[in-house]
Amino acid sequence: MAALLNGSGDAERARFREDALSGLGQPRKTLPCKYFYDAEGSKLFDQICALREYYPTRTELGILRAHASEMARCLGPDVLLVEYGSGSSVKTRLLLDRLAQPVAYVPVDISREHLLETALTLRLDYPDLAVLPVCADFAAPFALPRPPRPAARRAVYFPGSTIGNFSEAAAVALLRGVARRVGAGGAFLVGVDLKKDPRELERAYDDARGVTAAFNLNLLARMNRELDADFDLRRFRHRAVWVEEASRVEMHLVSEVEQTVSVDGVPVRFARGESICTEHSHKYTLDGFARLAARAGLAVRRVWTDRRARFSVQYLEAHAPPRRARARRQPLNVPARDLATRFRPGGSSRAR
Repeated sequence: MAALLNGSGDAERARFREDALSGLGQPRKTLPCKYFYDAEGSKLFDQICALREYYPTRTELGILRAHASEMARCLGPDVLLVEYGSGSSVKTRLLLDRLAQPVAYVPVDISREHLLETALTLRLDYPDLAVLPVCADFAAPFALPRPPRPAARRAVYFPGSTIGNFSEAAAVALLRGVARRVGAGGAFLVGVDLKKDPRELERAYDDARGVTAAFNLNLLARMNRELDADFDLRRFRHRAVWVEEASRVEMHLVSEVEQTVSVDGVPVRFARGESICTEHSHKYTLDGFARLAARAGLAVRRVWTDRRARFSVQYLEAHAPPRRARARRQPLNVPARDLATRFRPGGSSRAR
């Protein structure tokens, strides 16, 4: 089974190199969190999801188990379901089991090996469902494969708290892209993590077993493997901190010593205590996320939360385009909006 690929391996390496050197060259060093998810990173993230401290996964699963039937009814029959950052598609199964005759399931993920493994398992478990994997960056334009039959509606599924990894401007841009992809009246089902006790948040991103630390450090190990870098992982430590004014958890890799690291022959200098910011994870209020979505042309129609309101799954719909003005009270022939708009091929991504 092959996935629809966007770009060659050489192009992906060049993009990774460019993004890494650009981020490490900033006064405040950064690395894009989408590069967490090679095969090893994806496996580590699956382990994180099973940790006691990491509440989002089990809380969202609880919401889905209680309300997946309602969510499926909202999405409707004969839907084309596109999942951004699909990972192991564990949560998606709860939806697939309840959807009425879905046209196809399109998992989109940056990690090709992990994506193909998951897609193959789903194809075996759902023999009547067209599973059409796409290896791509969901935050960039990418083409969808052709489904086996026309869909009554398109829906994007974006579980987890991945929307929180984006800055406000980037989140609005992503949501606008979702609205364009599903078309007027299309659906968006998204997991949104909510604000809560900072101590609980920091524990979720810095677990006692050190799995999140290993996940974070694997980003440097991946650069060693793929970009001919020479990071000594023993000289960096993981740090997670809540930043109240930005309403987000930040993950960092902190240099324990003054050192110089080579990335594909380019020297990168670190002062002792200097850090690389590898992830932002913004937390929302329900009103705050509704306002953000409205800026992108999406309206919140239903919200499901756990009893403690720590996490939410939200169902949104894309607004219909505004009608043209009428001239002299005569009706205008307005062409139907193309719901099958395709985007040009693009890059790669997943986060949490």
